[in-house]
Amino acid sequence: MEIGERIRERRLLRGWSIRHAADRAGISHASWSRIERGLQALDNRFVLAGIATALECSPADLSGTPSPAGDRRLAAARAGVPALRRALIDAGLPADTPPAATPDRLRVALVRALRHRCDYAGAVAQLPGLIRDLHAATAGPDRRMALRLLCEVTSGAATVLRSLGYPADAWLGADRCRAAAIATEDPVLLGLAAYARAGAALNCGSVARGRTLAADGVRDLQDHLAAPGAAAITGALALTVAYASRCLGHPDDSAGYADEARRMARHTGEAIVHGLYFGPANVNLWLLWIELNDGAPGRALEIASAVDVTALPHSSRVVYFHTDVARARAELAGGEPDAVRHLMIAERLAPQHVHACPVARETTRILLGRAGRQPASSALRGLGERMRIA
Repeated sequence: MEIGERIRERRLLRGWSIRHAADRAGISHASWSRIERGLQALDNRFVLAGIATALECSPADLSGTPSPAGDRRLAAARAGVPALRRALIDAGLPADTPPAATPDRLRVALVRALRHRCDYAGAVAQLPGLIRDLHAATAGPDRRMALRLLCEVTSGAATVLRSLGYPADAWLGADRCRAAAIATEDPVLLGLAAYARAGAALNCGSVARGRTLAADGVRDLQDHLAAPGAAAITGALALTVAYASRCLGHPDDSAGYADEARRMARHTGEAIVHGLYFGPANVNLWLLWIELNDGAPGRALEIASAVDVTALPHSSRVVYFHTDVARARAELAGGEPDAVRHLMIAERLAPQHVHACPVARETTRILLGRAGRQPASSALRGLGERMRIA
C-alpha cells in the first residue's frame, strides 16, 4: 500500500469523512482527497505529521517500511532489526553480566563509518554484538570508557532504526543512550542523549515532546559550553528545536533557535563530535529541510545553492542534500529532469537509504505519475522499478 491508501484505510476505520479528517489535520479537504488518491505527493514532513496526529498514529504508520525485493542489502538490514532490538532490551543498567574486557574502540569506529555511509545492513550486523560487549564492559575496570562508547553506539543505533522505519525501536535505543549518559554524569553526553531522544520522539510523531526534550537539552548545556563537544551538541539541539517549532507553527521561535545554531557553528567550524558532524554545512542542510517542509521550495533551493557539498564530511550528508534538492525541484514547474538527476545521485551514493526513505519514494511516485501517458525517462522508470513503484 502507498501512503495515500494507508491514510484512506485509517480514515475509513474511524468512520470519518474527508472533510472531518482534513479539519483535524488543518489542511483543506481537497488536499486530503488528492493525497488519498495519490494525486498529490505527501513528501512534506510537516503535513505528514499533521495527518498522522489527526489519525492518531505515527508518521511511520502512514509511510510504511517498504522493502524493495531487489535491494538485498536493505532486506538484510531489516531482517537484523529483531536481534538489534533484543540487544537494546538486554542492555539495561546496571549490567548483570560478567565483566568484559576493555571496550574495542575500533569496532565503534567501524560502526560509525558504516552508519555514515548509510550501509544499514553492515551497521545492523555489527551493532547487537557491540552493544552486548560494551554493556558487559560497564561492569569491568574500564566502566567509564564503556559507558561513553555505549552512549555513542546506542545513539547511532537509534538513528539507523529511524532510517529503517522503526520509530519505537529508535526510542528504545535513545533511552538506552540516556541511561548510559546518566551513569557518566557528563553533561555533554546527557546533551547527546537529549538529541537522540528528541529525534526519536519527532519520528514517532510526538513533535511537541521532541521540541521540549531538545529545548531542555539546550538549556541544560548553557553552563557547560566550554566543555569539549558541548557547543556542537548545543547547536544540533538548537536545530532540532528550530525544526519542531516551525512544524508546530512557531516561526519566530524557529528563527531564534536557528540563529543560535549558526552562532554555535561559527564557533565550532566543521566539528566531529560523537558522530554528529555539526558545523556550518550541517546548519544549511537543516535550514534547507525546514524551508522545504514549510512549503517554500524556492527558498530551500536558495539555501541549497550556498551549500558546499565538498565540505560535507560523509556521504550520508551528501545523500540528504540530494534527496531534499530533488524534492524541491519536483515541486517547481519544469523541475522534473533535475529532480530525477538528484535522486539518481543519491541512490548511487546510498541505495539502502534512498530505497528505505518514504519521502524519496513519494517524490519518485509523483514524478512517475506526472509522466501520465507519456513515457517516463529511462532513469526515472528504472528508479521506480527498483523501488517497486508502478
